[in-house]
Amino acid sequence: MFANNKLRVKKSLTFTPDLQPIALNQPLQVETDSFKKVQHHFLQKNKYNNWELMVSGSPEEIGYYTGLLTQDLYQFQEKSFFDNIETNIPSKFKQKLLIKFLRWYNRDMHLHITDSHLREIYMLSQFSSDSYNWVAPKFQRALYLHGAHDIGHAMQDLALVGCSSLAVWGANTTDGDVLIGRNFDFYAGDAFAQNKMVQFVNPDQGFAFASISWPGMVGVVSGMNVKGISVSLNAAKSDIPLKAKTPVSMVARQILEQAENIEQAITIAKSKEVFVSESLLIGSAADNKAVVIEMSPNKFDVYEPNQDFLICTNHFQSETYTADDRNQEHVANSHTQYRFEVIEENFEKQTVWNPENLTEMLRSTQGLNNEFIGLGNEKALNQLMAHHAVLFEPNKLKMWVSSSPYQLGAMVCYDLNQIFNASHSNAVLFDDAVTIPADSSFIAQKHPTYLAYKNIKKEIETDLKQNVFISEEKIQQLIRLNPDLWQAYDIAGRVFNQQKMYKQAHAAFTQALACEIPYQTDKDRIKKAIKKLNKKL
Repeated sequence: MFANNKLRVKKSLTFTPDLQPIALNQPLQVETDSFKKVQHHFLQKNKYNNWELMVSGSPEEIGYYTGLLTQDLYQFQEKSFFDNIETNIPSKFKQKLLIKFLRWYNRDMHLHITDSHLREIYMLSQFSSDSYNWVAPKFQRALYLHGAHDIGHAMQDLALVGCSSLAVWGANTTDGDVLIGRNFDFYAGDAFAQNKMVQFVNPDQGFAFASISWPGMVGVVSGMNVKGISVSLNAAKSDIPLKAKTPVSMVARQILEQAENIEQAITIAKSKEVFVSESLLIGSAADNKAVVIEMSPNKFDVYEPNQDFLICTNHFQSETYTADDRNQEHVANSHTQYRFEVIEENFEKQTVWNPENLTEMLRSTQGLNNEFIGLGNEKALNQLMAHHAVLFEPNKLKMWVSSSPYQLGAMVCYDLNQIFNASHSNAVLFDDAVTIPADSSFIAQKHPTYLAYKNIKKEIETDLKQNVFISEEKIQQLIRLNPDLWQAYDIAGRVFNQQKMYKQAHAAFTQALACEIPYQTDKDRIKKAIKKLNKKL
């Protein structure tokens, strides 16, 4: 079996899909730093600093023109991803081990992705950087990046820390139509989130759709098609799989290209083998409701509520998963249930929902009962780390996409009816008349404070690792910047403990326990530290 796996690794590193010929002699027009065009395909940056990409055609054409237009952004994205890995794994020896593991683990991934998507990814991958060919050839590296969320989430539950979603319809919305809002809490470093991209894709086979992600991403994490099907991904607790299969973002992509209603979306998802546990929140204009498809390597179910609203965080809710040990453990030991209850509390307070008040909820940094639980707390709906937030109105084919920072910037409205039924050339694609304004008060007052907290936190944690002396004044400054966050007191306790200031360490750890702590493992660690300090004192 070992020899067979080794052969499959070797074959996977040389595999290329069968490509269809296309004409590639079209000149690239670069009019400004914020606008590029090839024929009717174009890339532009809007006034809210989000990139907008319009491409169409065969898989080869979509991949090629996406790569041609976004090459600089794509290479920057790739660099930010691998730089983040080098920061977290500075050892060259461990990096080599990681590469060997990725090649072995992803040996069969190409067998689980559709031929058309392989062809698109291949053409796009040719515009990636030569600097990372030591990781794998360009095409294989692009496949690895499409499975990065799944691998990271399966191994350490790091990639999607806490996505939160609410879908409402019927008597719960102003017009009875389904309305969906979600935060996509994916964080792979500040640089990775720098270039948010809204892609408008019109394939020659399948339905046109819009997707919100980042340069180099063919899969879908949040998106909607012209038939009024929306998809958003929420990670759940996974077993550690033995090998990569279908990246869940590619399942979502196929749903957008092929499904017109919930039944068709379920059929597509059921036909796929995934290697992590994931919730796919599906909104549907045809059905005027939403459901959650719950997928894992060994189980499949659909959660359909018996009321006109649906809440989805990061645990499963269907009957199949009710007794699932890992799901129950995740509910008990993480922050997914707390955020679920925060949304429940907001839902009970709000009689009728619309895009404005749903946006307000997604931006909230407070906990249950409007308690201040600290900026950046993972128990909040807004953890100040979201790659994007998005609202969908499938019946009207409208969506609102957040602009930086996090989901605090303007929520920019797009009408897919207008976008895919008109000829665009350096056009304004969004509808400013219904764009939801930024939270300017938070951005002006609290955001700079939070950035200052993050900077000093990073400095202290670096010094802590290197056993450098850290002044008590610096620790107090950290706490002053974020006095409601458990993490500030936890860091203070660890610093004082390392510097043998045991009374101060005990006080800091005790204060941390009085705050809202997202994970049971952190609570247990702090309790253990206090127990040891009691003996010393």
